[in-house]
Amino acid sequence: MDSQPSPTKSADIQNSIHANKNLRVGVIGGGIGGLMSACLLASDGYQVHLFEKNSELGGKMGEFNDKGFRFDTGPSLLTMPFLLEKFFHSCGRSIEDVLELVPVEPICRYNYPDGTQFDCYENDAQTLKEIDRIAPQDYSAYQHFLTYISKLYHKTADAFLYNPLDSLSDLKGLNIRSFFAIDAFQSVSSVIDKKFESEYLRLFFKRFTTYNGSSPYQAPGTLNVIPHVELNIGGFYIKGGMRRLVDQLIELATQLGVVFHTHSDVHKIVTEKYGSKRIIRGLELTNSNPKPSHHLSTDSKDQTNSLTFDCDIVVSNSDAYETYQKLLERKDQSFFNHLQTVKSEPSCSGFVLLLGLNRTYPQLKHHNIYFSSDYEDEFTDIFQNKVLPKDPTIYIANTSYTDLEHAPANSSNLFILVNAPYLTKEQELKEKDSYAETVINQLELKGLTDLRKHIVVQEVRSPYYFYEQYRSNKGSIYGSSSNGLLSAFLRPRNRTKGINGLYHTGGSVHPGGGIPLVLQSAFNVQQLIHRHHKQS
Repeated sequence: MDSQPSPTKSADIQNSIHANKNLRVGVIGGGIGGLMSACLLASDGYQVHLFEKNSELGGKMGEFNDKGFRFDTGPSLLTMPFLLEKFFHSCGRSIEDVLELVPVEPICRYNYPDGTQFDCYENDAQTLKEIDRIAPQDYSAYQHFLTYISKLYHKTADAFLYNPLDSLSDLKGLNIRSFFAIDAFQSVSSVIDKKFESEYLRLFFKRFTTYNGSSPYQAPGTLNVIPHVELNIGGFYIKGGMRRLVDQLIELATQLGVVFHTHSDVHKIVTEKYGSKRIIRGLELTNSNPKPSHHLSTDSKDQTNSLTFDCDIVVSNSDAYETYQKLLERKDQSFFNHLQTVKSEPSCSGFVLLLGLNRTYPQLKHHNIYFSSDYEDEFTDIFQNKVLPKDPTIYIANTSYTDLEHAPANSSNLFILVNAPYLTKEQELKEKDSYAETVINQLELKGLTDLRKHIVVQEVRSPYYFYEQYRSNKGSIYGSSSNGLLSAFLRPRNRTKGINGLYHTGGSVHPGGGIPLVLQSAFNVQQLIHRHHKQS
């Protein structure tokens, strides 16, 4: 594989690479946001060290193997692949050489409470045949809606998604009046209810809001842009499993000279006052590895546990709440950053059940949804009552449908996800085993006959797991929710303005969660660091 820098790099960046070689970057967290930022900055010539508290890199994009069954434990669909192509090209690689992207047909099978099934395809003609079968009254409305969400995307993409929104120069192209044209002041649900008559299509389109952990009954109608990237651009699976992306990021980062420090738990971002601002001095961390890296020095205050890493720039892939509330001292935070992270509502979490079965179910495709009988009541349970839904909507990823080697012959590997409330002091989901039984019972009632009898492997992961493993805010999966008219536009930014050299990547910051937006946050960090050093 070609390890040369991309020939498309600008002359400015190429000339600055030599100057960057003496600048050290400390990346906090080895999720895909941290890995992507590490690759981009190493490609720009920086000395990059990445610190991960766990033994493995990849964050929530994990993998679980047992008794011949293989499961992805995080994202299960890739959208906006052009961003991934841009990323590998920026690092001097070709995506075709490292990953095989496979279209999934159907994209997803939707199962409704009355037994109706709806298969959504990448091919519009096939989907329209399905709509004509289950909701002929909305045949034209579906076509019009695809056009509408395409226009919504083009109105918002350059202004919000691909814009770091960091300075006045980034804001000058924004048209405030555009807010009235992107449904920012009504909910996703209210927009959908006006567009469609059939409850089947209403539920179908309301489902997409959960892709960023929000409620369709509270999130702004602007989030109707989410189905555009799947229905108009396309959804893909990575051959071999979604985890293969992490494998390639690690390989690429290694080739670019990134130094990894696993078992290295950062507990403080060190700053120093410099004039009217503060600047980055380094990281303090606890290293449980018995052989700490020679790049680290032992802190004289604690010769056994505390280590320091001196650096010029910090890129935090830690949850924004964790970064501002736990890793920075109060004096290092602006009033706004402190209030923003304390007061923002976390996204929903997830209750995950991994089941290896010694049989297949012909009704299961690669992606499957089983809707609850009362969708609005389900989100009331999650966000208002903060309890596990009594009647949950259940998502199943069955990758053995596409990759036969992910399960033994005539077997299935089911990744099952239920939207769950974020953790509160009153409720920490200690009832995870009993709720697993609830989910299994529901699936048996929905047609997966005798499911319990065919379980060979069972692994349960509750919101408490996500909190413990990834330090996500209250166990949330997608950072902060978008449950508010402007909340989707007010995520923490990719640069801390009060501290020179502190940047943020990942799903908890702008522009949001999911593989493509996390990647865009890494591009934003690269752009802002380059902008900062050009000005300094």
